Amino acid sequence: MNGKILVIFLALMLVSCKVNQNKPNDLNYMQNIEKVAIEASEKNSKATIQSGDQLIILITAKDMDVVKPFNQNYSSSELVQTNSFAGSNMPNQGATLLSGPTYIVDTNGEIDFPVLGKLSTSGKSLVDFKDDLRTKMEKYVINPTVNVRLANFKVTVLGEVNRQGDYTITNGQATILNALGLAGDLTMFGKREDVLVIRTENGQVTHGRVNLQDANLINSPYYNLKQGDAIIVSSNNTRDLASKQNPNTGLILTGISIAVTAVAVVVSLFNKK
Repeated sequence: MNGKILVIFLALMLVSCKVNQNKPNDLNYMQNIEKVAIEASEKNSKATIQSGDQLIILITAKDMDVVKPFNQNYSSSELVQTNSFAGSNMPNQGATLLSGPTYIVDTNGEIDFPVLGKLSTSGKSLVDFKDDLRTKMEKYVINPTVNVRLANFKVTVLGEVNRQGDYTITNGQATILNALGLAGDLTMFGKREDVLVIRTENGQVTHGRVNLQDANLINSPYYNLKQGDAIIVSSNNTRDLASKQNPNTGLILTGISIAVTAVAVVVSLFNKK
């Protein structure tokens, strides 16, 4: 009888050691999406061009000779390579090639464009700037095609994700879910209800926290990312407890289980005599 009690005690002890402190639903994102009204403002959804941004601008038309003056000093052999779908720790995966003359936005929010001179980007998204530039180009070219892309729109993802690193978004538009997807999603130890976003915009640093489990994050000003955003995923209680445990805990528990089993066998044999 005593042997059976020891065996039951051992089983309960081993099961208790394997309990995951995360409930299954704790790993699901945007759990209440059906109940949330999407109210994200247009202001929050647009990432505006910032000083120091590198704009790749290429003007094309049916007659390419006409637009040569607007693509000054550019050769189609010039390419800018960015890692759109890989972190800085995997530079050769998912590389995207962008081509076109590159212009750096100065501290006044302007670029010096051939023929047209100084062009302001202040407070404009890539789409806004592209539309403005096309309007100006129509005075010189019939049916011009204007391509504007960002060469250095980067976000950083750190913490409990599968691939930490810097990620370049070539179209200048990304949500926090896009960035976490590029980083391989959160690990099971990531705190999904409390993700920190640090933002530097127009020289000012702000921060906010979002709950990935709550669909209201769609309406957060930190849902749509901006140039230079840093996403930091903290560890949950399971990771914290694991970090505090003795690294030899597994071996100790195994030894204890073997010892308890041996005692149980001996006691069982003794009782049969």
